[in-house]
Amino acid sequence: MNIFVAKLSSRTKSEDLEQMFGEFGEVSSAKVIMDRETGYSKRFGFVEMPDDSAANTAIENLDDKEFDGSRIVVKKARPREETAGRGGGRQFRQSR
Repeated sequence: MNIFVAKLSSRTKSEDLEQMFGEFGEVSSAKVIMDRETGYSKRFGFVEMPDDSAANTAIENLDDKEFDGSRIVVKKARPREETAGRGGGRQFRQSR
């Protein structure tokens, strides 16, 4: 399952996400999204966990919790709709 994590502290790194979610199960990948121009964190990221049950437990336990000085939002990511002019590839966004 791909998980969207928002409202991260500007100090939070990908490794921090991996460690935090790793407490609930195996983490395939964890990435804080960085602005290409400034190099600063965009304050959101994605975590992928192969076990949906562990992922759901992580979402339930981590959503609206304080981490690294910020109250984070954790939700199941949903695929972006295809847009004209953009390349393929899997892209995800926050589910509502």
